[in-house]
Amino acid sequence: MRAIDVHAHPSTRPWYESMRPYLEALESYYRTPYRVRTDEEMAGEFRQAGVGAMILAWDAETTTRLPATTNDYVASVRDRFPGSVIGAWASVDPWKGEEAVRELERAVRDLQLAGVKFQGVAQAFFPNDRRFYPLYEKCVELSVPVQFHTGTTGLGAGMPGGMGLKLKYTQPIHLDDVAADFPGLTIIACHPSWPWQSEMIAILLHKANVYMETSGWSPKYFTPELKKEIAGRLQDKVMFGSDYPVLSYERLFRDWDAEAYPAGVLDKVFLANARRILRLP
Repeated sequence: MRAIDVHAHPSTRPWYESMRPYLEALESYYRTPYRVRTDEEMAGEFRQAGVGAMILAWDAETTTRLPATTNDYVASVRDRFPGSVIGAWASVDPWKGEEAVRELERAVRDLQLAGVKFQGVAQAFFPNDRRFYPLYEKCVELSVPVQFHTGTTGLGAGMPGGMGLKLKYTQPIHLDDVAADFPGLTIIACHPSWPWQSEMIAILLHKANVYMETSGWSPKYFTPELKKEIAGRLQDKVMFGSDYPVLSYERLFRDWDAEAYPAGVLDKVFLANARRILRLP
């Protein structure tokens, strides 16, 4: 296994249906046409790349009126392809209140999902809104991490009005409140947080319970500041993510190699940090 990918979307029909209105913008933003794979084809791509993938469920039904990529589905893929899909992240719609808390508990206890992922732009909520604190309380109770999308998004990118999606929800500073109010909660900031990378770095250095992953970006586009910190003070807090299928593993590994990070740093980013932070076997 070359890397653990802590942020991979299913490239299959359920995720396609969850994303249908946004695919034109995503394809333009990432310059990658979307192709629906079978479960077997997707698992084969992970295997060929030497990646142990952690795939993401998706539920933004309240705000988008689109069908979910369900927790049961990603759990079933994990169970059928254990050599390629080594874990899966739950998704719950935060606006569903107590129902969301119950579904989070079911996804972790019954389906054995690794934790939960939120996408604040699509789900239209601020992480530090106290109405959603019961979700984090449940994560602490269950001893599972939570992922939050940070920074810009390919959803609606380049479209009139960004298709009504608002970037304000994913500014990293909102995570600082959550990290301070829940010191026992492991928080993972998804993506390099552009255009707020300096803000994210400050939070990572200040809050011991906050980590980041690098999905959605080639490392050649990281700011000089972020590149320096990955090789230095943040080398134990950064995990590899791809945002599969929008970026190919071939390209990502080539671009990571081109940055000439020390081998020890790459081992941490690709494997060791995820194993330690997520308590993977």
